[in-house]
Amino acid sequence: MSNTQQIIEITERYGAHNYHPLPVVIERAEGVWVEDPEGRRYLDMLSAYSALNHGHRHPAIVRALKEQLDRVALTSRAFHNDQLGPFMAELADLCGMQMVLPMNTGAEAVETAIKAARKWGYVVKGVPHSQAEIIVCGGNFHGRTVTIVSFSTEASSREDFGPFTPGFKVAPYGDVAAIEALMSDNTVAVLVEPIQGEAGVVVPPAGFLSALRSLCTRRRALLILDEIQTGLGRTGKLFAHQHEEAVPDLMTLGKALGGGILPVSAVVGSREVLGLFRPGEHGSTFGGNPLAAAVGRAALRTLVDEKLAERAAEIGAYFKASLCAIDTPAIDHVRGRGLLIGVVLKQGRGGARPYCERLMEVGILCKETHEDVIRFAPPLTITREEIDWALERIAPILAE
Repeated sequence: MSNTQQIIEITERYGAHNYHPLPVVIERAEGVWVEDPEGRRYLDMLSAYSALNHGHRHPAIVRALKEQLDRVALTSRAFHNDQLGPFMAELADLCGMQMVLPMNTGAEAVETAIKAARKWGYVVKGVPHSQAEIIVCGGNFHGRTVTIVSFSTEASSREDFGPFTPGFKVAPYGDVAAIEALMSDNTVAVLVEPIQGEAGVVVPPAGFLSALRSLCTRRRALLILDEIQTGLGRTGKLFAHQHEEAVPDLMTLGKALGGGILPVSAVVGSREVLGLFRPGEHGSTFGGNPLAAAVGRAALRTLVDEKLAERAAEIGAYFKASLCAIDTPAIDHVRGRGLLIGVVLKQGRGGARPYCERLMEVGILCKETHEDVIRFAPPLTITREEIDWALERIAPILAE
């Protein structure tokens, strides 16, 4: 059996250095706890960027996976399978939407939504071909494909990766007037995150999403909400847009849709938009495979049956208030909703990375984002007692 250092060394030697992980190796996991090869335990307060809303290896989801593995795992969309239809029906019902297009990763879901919006613009709205425009917001993170980084405002996402895909305009996040000023007759959609996760857990001004919904309706543009990180209970509602009742035309989902086990994503929306796709225009060999559909169904059932969104609201409010109460000159402010929380450090504190490294040493796994923000996003199954255990270790380190 290899130890932590050996595993890190072989990973760094053979793997492309497109990530900068903390120097910890996770060998086992259950619930909110993980363990390294030496038997040290850590509280996972990142949840694989919200992919583990249900916690590690949730028994009901693992059971669904094993049962499906004994029957059939992959068919491709060349044939029907007995899990996909029920999965799409259950997901559409939960979202209050009409149709579902299943994919695998979050980036694939965003790419799908972009294609769907463009086709709607040409076929329904009457935009001249190849002139469709989509408005996005600065600080966005929707994935890392070439098309998606084409409208990123992060230099590290774009440098050395051009030429880029045209057809996008960028407005300041949270500024409805600026978004409207960029609109034209060729605008087919506005694509935003209800809360910007990678930008540092940035919560928009109150009323932003509802005003954006009204604007898109008035200007005949689709509202696309990227709920890949914020959806499925993370912010204290099933979906973050429900805090303002801003129903989107298209919504992208991923991460927790796979129950912390498999990559499962989807675009959910109206029949007017998703119903435009014709055979051969879009697809994925693994998208909608029976194993993923069975896992997705179990993830949705567990989310509702265990009232994970309600838990996130209650425990998240307690956790955020406790973080705000820490007496330290290091913290500028704390922001977020539910169990998606960012502790924003003051400038000149050396950034968030050293704090995350110190927290790792005392058994808490979290990650820096946007240099000066510590993101705390534990599984929604976490208990108040486990939050208190974490706070006993977080407070002294933030006060150092």
